[in-house]
Amino acid sequence: MKGTKNIILLSVAALVLILFVWGCSGCNKIKSADQNVKKVWGNVETNYQRRTDLYSTVIKTIEASANFEKSLLSEVVNARAKLGSTTVNVEDQASLDRYQQAQGQMQGAFSRLMGYVENYPDIKTTKAFQDFQAQIEGTENRINVARQDYNAAVEKFNVMIVKFPRSMLAGMIGAKEKAYYKANPGSENAPDVNFNIK
Repeated sequence: MKGTKNIILLSVAALVLILFVWGCSGCNKIKSADQNVKKVWGNVETNYQRRTDLYSTVIKTIEASANFEKSLLSEVVNARAKLGSTTVNVEDQASLDRYQQAQGQMQGAFSRLMGYVENYPDIKTTKAFQDFQAQIEGTENRINVARQDYNAAVEKFNVMIVKFPRSMLAGMIGAKEKAYYKANPGSENAPDVNFNIK
């Protein structure tokens, strides 16, 4: 009788120890994946900051030139200010959507300004402007890669916390699914290109 009791106690203790080790290991994996998502999101923000810094260089170049459209420059400056006040919570899709919308407004305002600059050859020939043109393409590629890396990290994290039995552990420690970076609305449609050649 005593031997049976000891075996039962040892079996229960072993089971508790196994569950404890599994729980600690699972928690550590979830926390590591969570930190990876944050790190990769930081890379996205770093690349957006690089683009904003490049935009600032061009804005200074344009400001130093005469006869440019002040309202277009104001639009870029205002879009940049709005972007600076937008915060992101990667667990909230609406927050990520607002950030993406602010990035789109900044890029759109800057594109309109760049279209206007095409009429000013003295601006286009400055060293700062030429440097910008050389760097912006690489920066846009970096942003695209960073967003893809972010979505891959989010997918890994989300799959980890929704699969059973780790989903129970995720629920106990409050781990929630992260938001994906989505394409801009309408980007699935091909652009309408009209050259108007006469």
